[in-house]
Amino acid sequence: MKYENRYEKLQFFESFIADIITDLKKAAPRFELGIKDLQSSALPLGHAADRDMIESHNDPTSNASHSLLIICNGHGEDVIALEIIKRFLKKIKIKKVEVMPLVGNGKIFDCIKSKNFSKIGYLKELPSGGFSNQSLKGFLLDFFAGFLVDTFKNFLIVRGKSKDNYKIIAVGDLLPLFFAWISKCEFSFVGMPKSDHTWSNGPGWALSDFYHKFKGSEWDPWEIFLMRSPRCKSLIMRDEITANNLNKKKISAKYFGNPMMDFVDTKNENISNIIMFNRLILIIGSRFPEALNNLDIFLKCLEDVKISNDLIILLPLSINANVFTIKRHLSNNGYLEENNVNFLVGEDSVWKNKDKYILLGKSTFNQWANMACVGLSNAGTATEQITGLGIPSISIPGAGPQFTKSFAKRQSRLLGGSVLVCDNKKTLIDNLEVLLNKKDYRLKQVKIGMKRMGKRGASKKIVDHINLNLLT
Repeated sequence: MKYENRYEKLQFFESFIADIITDLKKAAPRFELGIKDLQSSALPLGHAADRDMIESHNDPTSNASHSLLIICNGHGEDVIALEIIKRFLKKIKIKKVEVMPLVGNGKIFDCIKSKNFSKIGYLKELPSGGFSNQSLKGFLLDFFAGFLVDTFKNFLIVRGKSKDNYKIIAVGDLLPLFFAWISKCEFSFVGMPKSDHTWSNGPGWALSDFYHKFKGSEWDPWEIFLMRSPRCKSLIMRDEITANNLNKKKISAKYFGNPMMDFVDTKNENISNIIMFNRLILIIGSRFPEALNNLDIFLKCLEDVKISNDLIILLPLSINANVFTIKRHLSNNGYLEENNVNFLVGEDSVWKNKDKYILLGKSTFNQWANMACVGLSNAGTATEQITGLGIPSISIPGAGPQFTKSFAKRQSRLLGGSVLVCDNKKTLIDNLEVLLNKKDYRLKQVKIGMKRMGKRGASKKIVDHINLNLLT
């Protein structure tokens, strides 16, 4: 009996390897050689859609012919995938919609209440927070947590989808793109993490900049190889320059705007309650304990800031934040909870230290982002979102694993200098005082970044394009 089981496994792996070799042979003439860049994906707070509870009006017994699988591999990618799913469920007849988050447990998708929607796959929070590619330590932690085993199990699930007439939307970079390609299903790819602004602007003396200039794109040759598959029915990029550079390689890539701007409110009527204050938003990230380290760095810097008016500090927390731990850090930095003070902007609690008020709120980022004048931000997508709203920000890189010095510099170039990267406390304080006191300078600082982030409405255009090219 043992022999038969081993023989069956051997047969399965032989068939599996043979299929891959066949696919590679068919596409081999289009393959390009190159060197992988030192990539850092911009990642968000991951709670922009927490307050939405989605119910589908789709009839699961309708005559829809396709089932849809969305594969995503990051917190920002999860938010984009959520918006795509919401729109498909509301407007387009699909037999079944499934999502496979490759990083984390996909908790953000729990807000969808629909009979024909489900999360699938082996879901797990990774010790590295999804940054195993940025350090050996992170990779080893994820490895011993079973990351590779779970990835292979998810891979086998995706491989079986072609038999059931599935269409796939991959959101992210190499891993979801590869999963979509190897599935043998027709697919669309929404490539959000990479932008050619990161190497085509600025000094350009980093080794990775030379790599990208040589390739003509931040996307690597093996990713471009997968994009050229005849089963790839549409490619959507995060900005125009990246789409244009792929078009030069005879790849039909489209740009419809940045969907990340669809997840934040552009106005908040309650701003009148705090309009007379200087207003600052702290974006500490959603990965702990790194987020706590970022909070302590910012609070230490704020001790010596000198401004004319009292300062309102908005501190939105991600859904996974431990509020008691955050409060302990505020207390350790000299802040006391004010039980009799209420600014009525949706805060859960108010804390005070001299002329500074901290407003604490869980899952309040998308309501509060537009109320700030300046951001102190050690995060990914959330920084890009406030830039799109016209709010410049300042960062001071920590120990990581996400927000390192190289990540911060890459982000600043991506956003056209709208984020000022500081090496020390004094530089941060000097920049913050200037930005808070000079409105004209703030607007000038963020102008390029606003243009690069684009306006709201990209999600609808992306879904319409995918529906036309993939599902009809």
